[in-house]
Amino acid sequence: MKTVMCILSVLLIALSCSKDGMKESVEADNPEIFLHIPAGFPGLNSSVAENRPTKYGVELGEKLFHEKRFSGNNTISCASCHNPALAFSDGKQQAVGIYERVGLRNTPAVQNMAFMKFYNWDGNILQLEKQPLVPIITHEEMNSSILEVIGKIGTDADYRELFKKAFGDASITADRIYRSIAQYEYTLISANSKYDRVTRNEGERFTDMEEIGYTTFKNKCASCHGTALFTDQSFRNVGFPMNPNPEEVGRGRVTGRSADQMAFRVPSLRNAAYTAPYGSFGQFPTLRSVLDYFDKGVLEAENLDPILKENGNRIPLTEKEKKAIIAFLETLSDPAFIGK
Repeated sequence: MKTVMCILSVLLIALSCSKDGMKESVEADNPEIFLHIPAGFPGLNSSVAENRPTKYGVELGEKLFHEKRFSGNNTISCASCHNPALAFSDGKQQAVGIYERVGLRNTPAVQNMAFMKFYNWDGNILQLEKQPLVPIITHEEMNSSILEVIGKIGTDADYRELFKKAFGDASITADRIYRSIAQYEYTLISANSKYDRVTRNEGERFTDMEEIGYTTFKNKCASCHGTALFTDQSFRNVGFPMNPNPEEVGRGRVTGRSADQMAFRVPSLRNAAYTAPYGSFGQFPTLRSVLDYFDKGVLEAENLDPILKENGNRIPLTEKEKKAIIAFLETLSDPAFIGK
């Protein structure tokens, strides 16, 4: 009996070692990609810890990001609306999907996603892995289904090989699609603008106009666009012209609270020079038009942000201040990032 128990013990240990060895082998062949957290940035979204980017996970995610077979008629990919050259925005007032169907909102830039607490204009997504399904099934975007997507790419030899490298076997599943796209997006970190180099004391300095703009920005804009992300990630009604679509209620759609009606996530201003037009449905063609609107006075609303209410529903700005703020905002441009 003792002999049998010893043999069983040896077999169990051997099997355990074999499994551990296989796991170590997969990890060695598909190493984790280190995400550098720039100075001053907030911590990573908690979901990153459960889906850390890997060499092949990111490679697969990038390929899927550019895959037009995600759409019903094979014409629209994630990159169709999130163009890397425009800081992963699209330059249009509202997103345009399959058959030129126009969406409800302006396409938000995809940058520094690993550090965000909320996604989409109304913050209805908390985990980036849950985002890819939304455009796939939305009528105005890709108008497809995840099962249809898997059916299209399931026999693709290149994809099967990449899934095997990323996840250990060639099985193509919805969860693996979502996880790999999120892994790719987690690596899209923008923190090498002129502003960053100046604040890191890397030998660059602001011009006089940029310096004036930075001071003005801190005094009149940073209460919403604070932190190193240039957004405090809050939801605010700032009295912008409203989307005429009756389906639009902003954050109120998520919370059901009247206090959140027409409140939207404060966007990051990093790479703002690349991401026109601005506003939740592209209300403003230029940065100057945004500043002019704040200066002239915004729409009244019961839940208008208190900062605006306390200043007569406006942010007063002189001509010089507007030019200076725009000069500063241009220092948030990261040419290396849009080259990704």
